[in-house]
Amino acid sequence: MEPTPSKKLAPIIVAGASGYLGQHILHELKDRGIPFKALVRNPEKLKIKLKAEQIIKAEATQAESLKGVMDGASMIISSLGITRQKDGLSYWDVDYQANVNLLKEAEAAGLQKFVYVSVFNAHQLKGIQIIEAKEAFVKELQQSSISSQVIRPTGYFSDMADFLQMAAKGKVYLFGDGHCKLNPIHGADLAEFIVNSLSSKAEELNVGGPDLLSQNEIAALALDAYYKELKIVHLPDGLRKLIIASLKLFTSAKFYGPYEFFLSAMALHHAAPRFGHRRLYQFFQEEVNEARKESDADH
Repeated sequence: MEPTPSKKLAPIIVAGASGYLGQHILHELKDRGIPFKALVRNPEKLKIKLKAEQIIKAEATQAESLKGVMDGASMIISSLGITRQKDGLSYWDVDYQANVNLLKEAEAAGLQKFVYVSVFNAHQLKGIQIIEAKEAFVKELQQSSISSQVIRPTGYFSDMADFLQMAAKGKVYLFGDGHCKLNPIHGADLAEFIVNSLSSKAEELNVGGPDLLSQNEIAALALDAYYKELKIVHLPDGLRKLIIASLKLFTSAKFYGPYEFFLSAMALHHAAPRFGHRRLYQFFQEEVNEARKESDADH
């Protein structure tokens, strides 16, 4: 029997609820009147006002802290993961093991479905730490007795912040010719897509935002948001590969992990089925306006 998201007295557990995507998922569920509970390590990081009974304080990396927290729930959505390895935790501790702990508890509680947010093009990014950890969990999930669904977004608008940071200084640097295309998605649009898909039987769903843009076009949008001249510097792609190799050779895995992922992903096309209505240029403008407000407040 396919799960019904709005089933009374059977809330949806949201793991990774204090993260970028998790917060958007909470807002989407709340706006639709779908009962949910936010599973977080630190409730103070939640930016949405919730009732005490809507919050589960637990540490997913510690299996014993999850005992019984999913009893009476209908399903779980997990966007739990880390970008940077800190606080003594690795990708394998969080992206893999913490999600395995959630899966085991979901099975024990008899949940109907486990929705996991991974990444698009994972098959082309093998050997990269964060991807290996995420996909090892996907394998565990798909072998589980519980019904599962893996959501694969191309990338978030927030991931495009590097373009803005460079644009603020007047130039955007790209590796190669800048022709690789991607359609990143806003967290709110992705949250809507995920909740829309809860009743779907699809085991894997790829998704991106409404605009398919080349890296050159994204760079131009970022520069335009700052009213800067179009200055894009194209660096040899061999330099990108050299940087990855050098980081692996001279820095710790803890340090180079996010750079390895970002630099490797930038060499690929990331075009997935389009969804949503929020535009990257609008996001860039909002970020620039916010930065200017903060700058004015400091003076």
